[in-house]
Amino acid sequence: MSNLEVNDPSLDDYTKELFEELYAPGSAMGTVPDDLKKEVLSLLEVAQQKNLTTPIIKLFEILRKTKKEHGISPDEFGISKNDLLKLAKKHEQIDEHEVSIGGRVGRALPIVQAANSRIQEYLQVKDKEAPSGIELWPDIEKNIQKIKKVLGISDDDWNTFKGQLRYAIEDFETLAQILDLPEKAIKDIARVTKHYRMRLTPYYASLIMPGRINDPVLLQSVPTGEMVDNAGVEIPPVAADHSPARLIDQFYPRVVTIKATNICAMYCTHCLRIAHIGKKDRIYSKEAYREAFEYIKKNSFIRDVLITGGDSFVLPNEYIRWILNELDSIDHVKVKRLGTRIPVTTPQRIDTELLDILEESNDIKPIRVVTQINTAQEITPVSKEAFKQISKRVSAVLNQAVLLRGINDSKVKMWKLCETIHEAYVRPYYVFNCSYRNPQFIHLRVPIEKGRDIIESMYGNISGDAIPRYIATAGGKIPLHRSNVIGRDNNDLILKKPWSGEEVKYPDADANIYEDNDNFAFAKYNK
Repeated sequence: MSNLEVNDPSLDDYTKELFEELYAPGSAMGTVPDDLKKEVLSLLEVAQQKNLTTPIIKLFEILRKTKKEHGISPDEFGISKNDLLKLAKKHEQIDEHEVSIGGRVGRALPIVQAANSRIQEYLQVKDKEAPSGIELWPDIEKNIQKIKKVLGISDDDWNTFKGQLRYAIEDFETLAQILDLPEKAIKDIARVTKHYRMRLTPYYASLIMPGRINDPVLLQSVPTGEMVDNAGVEIPPVAADHSPARLIDQFYPRVVTIKATNICAMYCTHCLRIAHIGKKDRIYSKEAYREAFEYIKKNSFIRDVLITGGDSFVLPNEYIRWILNELDSIDHVKVKRLGTRIPVTTPQRIDTELLDILEESNDIKPIRVVTQINTAQEITPVSKEAFKQISKRVSAVLNQAVLLRGINDSKVKMWKLCETIHEAYVRPYYVFNCSYRNPQFIHLRVPIEKGRDIIESMYGNISGDAIPRYIATAGGKIPLHRSNVIGRDNNDLILKKPWSGEEVKYPDADANIYEDNDNFAFAKYNK
C-alpha cells in the first residue's frame, strides 16, 4: 500500500480528527516507559498481522490516552503516521458495517464510557439499597421455616394455594407471633383491623425482612395507624360514577373492566378499591356475570376487556375458563386482560390447569396478564418461575406498579424494580402515582415531580422496554409527562387529558407529610 495522507478523501471526519489529536503540536511531558512502549509495539505487530479490529482499537486507544495525558505522540513510540493510516483503512475494511477507527475510538467508546459513569453509582448500591427476593432468598428460606413452625404448616400445605389461604394471617395476634414488631405497632394494627381487612399469605409474609424498620413488603401488607388517623373525606368508591352496568367499570369507549370478585390473597395497604373489599369474601353469582356479558355484547365498540377484582386469579379455574369462553364468543372482543397480584403474593396458585386455560383462550384471542409488583423484593425464584410459566402461555405479562413512599420512591429502587421484573419475564408497563381518593393512605403518596424525575432518569440508562409510563388516575389514565402538567392551583396540579384536551385538577401529595420521615409508618414506633 502506498503512502497515505490524513487528508485522504476516503478517511471520514472522525478519523481525521483522531489523527489531528494524535499529532497535535506540543512537547511531551515525559519519556515513554519501556513497558508501555513494549505493549504498544506488540499491539502494532498483532494489528498488522491479523484481520481483527480489537488490536487496532486497543492500539489507537492507548495512543490517544498517552497523547492526551502525557503529550506523547505516536512518533515517540517509533510508529510512523503511514503505518497508522494503513491500520485505520484496514479497520474500516474489516468491519462489517465499515465503522471507521475515528468513529469507534474518537466517538463511540467515549460515549459508552460516559454512559457507564452515569450508572456506576447505581451498580454499586442497587443490591444493598434494593435487594431482590432472589438475592434475599437464603434469608427468606429462614423466614419460611420460622413461619411454618409458628403456624404449624406442613410442606404440602405450604406448596398449595388452598394451604396458603387456609393459613393466611388476618389478625394482629397471629402477626405478632411471626413479626417482631414494637408493641405500639401491634396496638395500631389491632385498631386499624377493626375497620379494614388485613391478610398476608404465609409466603408473602416470608418476604418481610426482620430488622428493617420500613421494609417495603411490610409497608404494603401491614397497616399502620395512619389508615384510621389520616384526616379527610373519603371520595366515593372508585368508578362509582363510571359503572354503566353490573360489575362493569368503563372509562373509555373501547375498554371495560369486569370486577369479577372482591377477594385477594393479600390485601394491600394502598388498595385503590379499598371500599370494595368488604368483611366477607365473595365470588358473584353467574347471573351477575351474565348481566356484565350482556352489556359487552350490546356495545360493539368494546374490544378490550379487563377481568379484575379483587384478584382474577383467586377465581376457581372453572370460573376463569367460563368467563374467558364467554368473552371469546363475543366477536367484537379482541383482547382479554387478567389483573392479578397472585404470582407475587401466592405463586403456588399457578398450576398446570390454570396455565392450560390461559393458553387455550390465548390461542383464540390474545390474553395479557397484568400484575402489580412494587419492589424487587417481591421477585423470588418462586415468583420468577411462576411468571416464566405464565409468559409461555399468554401474549404478554405486564406490570402496573404504584409509586409508593419508602417502597420504590428513589431512582435506585425503581431502576432495580424495573430491571428485576424485566428479567422475570414481565414488561414494565405503568407506574401509577398513588391515588388521592382515599385518605387512608395519603402517607404513602409521593409528589408528582419526584416521580417524574425518577421515571425520566431511566431514559438512556436502562433498556427502553423496561421503562414504564408514569400515570395519574383522574377520570381515566393521564400520562404525567411534563407537557401534560400545565399548571398548579395551590396544591392541585392542572392536568390535560391528551385524548380530549380536557383539563382536570389533581391533588398533589402533601410535601410536609412526605418529608416527615420520623413519623412515617413503622419509624414512629422506634422513637
